[in-house]
Amino acid sequence: MTKRDIITLAIGLAVVLFLWAAPEETTPRLPSDDTHAEFHILFQKQGKKAAEKFCKDCHGQEGMEFPKDHPDPNRCLFCHKANK
Repeated sequence: MTKRDIITLAIGLAVVLFLWAAPEETTPRLPSDDTHAEFHILFQKQGKKAAEKFCKDCHGQEGMEFPKDHPDPNRCLFCHKANK
């Protein structure tokens, strides 16, 4: 093995260890229930931006407020994954 091979293996091992140590996904997915069924269909047919236009119709209103540390609620499906 040459020095170059050892360095390449070390870098590859470092990348694998870094990814292995990544935290698990904690952001909730878009629910698969009757309330959100139309959004799954819209997401599949027209994409994320078309589907997330309607999220604020319910979310962010009284009784469904966003947490104080919640990021900009205009890009819901950037973080919240939809089932494909």
